[in-house]
Amino acid sequence: MGAAHNLVSEPADRVLKIERVFDAPRDLVFRAWTEPEHMAKWFGPRGFKSTVEKHDLRPGGAYRIHMLGPDGDHWSQGVFREIDPPKRLVMVGSWADAQGNLTRPQTTLTLLFDDLGGKTRLTLHNAIFESTTARDMHQSGWSSSLDCLAEYLATAR
Repeated sequence: MGAAHNLVSEPADRVLKIERVFDAPRDLVFRAWTEPEHMAKWFGPRGFKSTVEKHDLRPGGAYRIHMLGPDGDHWSQGVFREIDPPKRLVMVGSWADAQGNLTRPQTTLTLLFDDLGGKTRLTLHNAIFESTTARDMHQSGWSSSLDCLAEYLATAR
């Protein structure tokens, strides 16, 4: 038995990975993900307005974001696991109700920020979803959110 047997493999159909290059420096892209005043201006799919209700940016610190969309209220909440500015951010979270009760299974979101000389490659890895349907819904949501981030970064500094 080799060491490979100790590796936990993720079910590929329930893992979401998105890479996107932003025309902004890595430090700014990292701050857009970690500073509430930036997040409130872009976080969430197009047509959503987000309010950062809690943001304790430290390993073990909690976050909670309220998103108001065309279909009503949504809350995302969880805990920061790793913070390595401006290279890496890991958090575990879930959807929740207004009272803070989880409404979906938790997933781990890992964000990698690669410096491309004035531009930034963001690698978003979100796993493990309870179904391929959940993964696909998040792919659509994250893609729209990243479009909003790109537009925001064009005006932010």
